Amino acid sequence: MTTLARPVVELKRDLGMWGAVAIVVGTVIGSGIFIVPRSMIQLVGSTQWVFVVWVVGGLLSLAGALSYAELAAAMPEAGGEYVYLREAYGPLWGFVYAWTQMWVARSGAMAILATGFFYYMANFLPAMEQIFFIVPLPLGAHGAPLEIRYGQLLAIILILLLAGLNYLGVKIGGGVQIAVTVIKIALILLIIVVGLAWGHPEAGVRHASLVPLTIAGFFAALVKALWAFDGWNTVAMVASEVRQPQRNLPLALIWGTVAVIVIYISANAAYFYVLAPSEVAASNRVAAEMMRRILGTAGGNIVSIAAMISMFAALNGTILSGGRIPYAAARDGLFFRSMAHVNPRYHTPGPALIAISLWGAVLVLSGTYDQLLDYVIFASWILYGMATAAVLVLRKKRPVMERPYRAVGYPIVPVLFVIMAFCIVASALYNSPRESGMGLVLILAGGPFYLYWRKRNDQVKS
Repeated sequence: MTTLARPVVELKRDLGMWGAVAIVVGTVIGSGIFIVPRSMIQLVGSTQWVFVVWVVGGLLSLAGALSYAELAAAMPEAGGEYVYLREAYGPLWGFVYAWTQMWVARSGAMAILATGFFYYMANFLPAMEQIFFIVPLPLGAHGAPLEIRYGQLLAIILILLLAGLNYLGVKIGGGVQIAVTVIKIALILLIIVVGLAWGHPEAGVRHASLVPLTIAGFFAALVKALWAFDGWNTVAMVASEVRQPQRNLPLALIWGTVAVIVIYISANAAYFYVLAPSEVAASNRVAAEMMRRILGTAGGNIVSIAAMISMFAALNGTILSGGRIPYAAARDGLFFRSMAHVNPRYHTPGPALIAISLWGAVLVLSGTYDQLLDYVIFASWILYGMATAAVLVLRKKRPVMERPYRAVGYPIVPVLFVIMAFCIVASALYNSPRESGMGLVLILAGGPFYLYWRKRNDQVKS
């Protein structure tokens, strides 16, 4: 594909190995580790099957990381999946990915993480839950007036502050990511140690199944686990800013994902060591309930602080990487031209970074971001599967491409990931036909814009 002339100022390779690993670990571990076990035990019924789902979800994520490692090392460019889909299938699929990430998936993730931060902040400052302003329009839930709370204003400020921080350079954003990720992991390890060392195991040995296991329940629980693992691919989006990408990108993808798997399984071991399955199923905040059982109110406060730092790190990683997606599309002439600009002083994609962060802030106010993410699950997993299949496609399409790293277990590992992605898409289509249909509507909504930008590109080239 012939692209428009590249900007004079390029992104700068300022992210080292530890910064790349921190993006993987810090972005993946958000709120999922604190709330997902409840949904999973409700769906599969027993502790044993919860761990089976975690292991399957972890291995599936690792299969994706092993496959992406080959692509990232061979094509260390900004945009991650945007680049892989463009090279394997053509510019349309790259655009579809950038479109969904810009308007729903990545910006919506920012809104959810920032809102989750204020929910936990409200444990210490209950005024965060109070209503600041009511919009007298049917924009709220079920057509009610839209209520804006003080905490939502905090969430918006947090998004904009982190956007400004990452605007000042990937080295600064990466440094913040390393610091908060280290603190986050230390606090989570503290929770694990307290649970396993001081918990009372007799509460966790009651293994009666809460509900019978079904295939539909297993896949629904697996979707929850994969949501908790989501983000292992984030570092690929900033590949053009990683030093020694042929070495550091595969290491960060693989070992970052392995670290998350170990942390998740260890945390769940602590939860179910202290709490009975029925207690996990009944608790909205499993980690807080476990720590409160052992340390009282102080234990619950520790979890609240850990959750806030966890979501802060995930939000920073999401913002850091998110701006690179519309930037990559704009650089190819498939998005707004201004988003292809790189700040000459800080070497960051400033307009793209600010634009996606501002839209994330708007979604905080809308109150519909979680529903929007439900709509895009169907489309997202189609694209994840296609991106992983790009390993197979490019081996045939571009056999002489330099591949500093080759996927371990090829072709079995990427094929297994693609098959599982297909199963998840089929499950979403069966269980949530309305949301899946909206995911397709979202894709189709970008069609006129794609045609416009392609036509404009053709005019520029002629």
